[in-house]
Amino acid sequence: MEPKDTSLSWPILNFHKMEDTIESLHQWTQIVGKIRLRTMPWQNHSWHCTLYLSPHGFSTQSIPYQGGFFQIDFDLRQHELVISCAHGQNKKFRLRSMSVADFYHELFEKLSELGIVVTIHGRPNELEHAIPFKENTIQKSYDRNAAFDLWKAMAKTQAVFSHFRSDFTGKCSPVHLFWGAFDLAVTRFSGRPAPLHPGGAPNMPLEVMQEAYSKEVSSAGFWPGSKDFPSAIFYSYVYPADPQFAGQPVLPKEAFYSAEMGEFILKYEDVQKSNNPEAMLMDFLQSTYQAAAKTSGWNRSELERNPG
Repeated sequence: MEPKDTSLSWPILNFHKMEDTIESLHQWTQIVGKIRLRTMPWQNHSWHCTLYLSPHGFSTQSIPYQGGFFQIDFDLRQHELVISCAHGQNKKFRLRSMSVADFYHELFEKLSELGIVVTIHGRPNELEHAIPFKENTIQKSYDRNAAFDLWKAMAKTQAVFSHFRSDFTGKCSPVHLFWGAFDLAVTRFSGRPAPLHPGGAPNMPLEVMQEAYSKEVSSAGFWPGSKDFPSAIFYSYVYPADPQFAGQPVLPKEAFYSAEMGEFILKYEDVQKSNNPEAMLMDFLQSTYQAAAKTSGWNRSELERNPG
């Protein structure tokens, strides 16, 4: 059944109430994302493995397979996992409080019934405790309202990110849902090569990190939080970062630089409570990008429609 609140206002996100559902969705999207990773042709910076927002939730979009294609969708309105195939057959099951192991088995059972055979790396990435999906009975909570509110927050964010993206004429990523860290991100590129990235993300191969950051980037995103940082945030960083980046003035006044995380941060709560959330978020995106471009010496006249 569709949630009662179907409006697209900026929802309140209470991490402590949503934590268990966020952890379950994170693990579930990792499984689905790894299916896309194994079946999609390679694209630079791991763009071939990301998920996307849809009008109903999260989606792999079309995945080529044996001359046709299929798609996997998290429908967070009807609370179903839907597998659609080009040949017309579909399979689905109900999203509910279920363990990661149960989700894994039910998903691959449905794929098998459709004749789709995919083998994935059976452990999560970018998480400290990489319990194999088949064995994970720890994360097993699913609250419909929490899942729907998380999607609504991402949907509102994507609208602003898409507008921000439009003024940049250089190479820029689509708005991606990266299942590794479970963040929604958009990334601009200067066009110049970057020094080898040192890595450091848990359970993430060094060569993957180095290819992802093989070019200079200014990246911004939305992240729903974690046990160590129990608050949804917007972030913005540059790689490689000039030492002066951290000291640049940015907007809005609520934004701050985190030396620990190496990025500017704006709490989602501040945006949600503001009189004009879209304008506040756009100020953050634009001012932090300008800080990155200024301190890293990007050629803005060649990269933007309206430089400055």
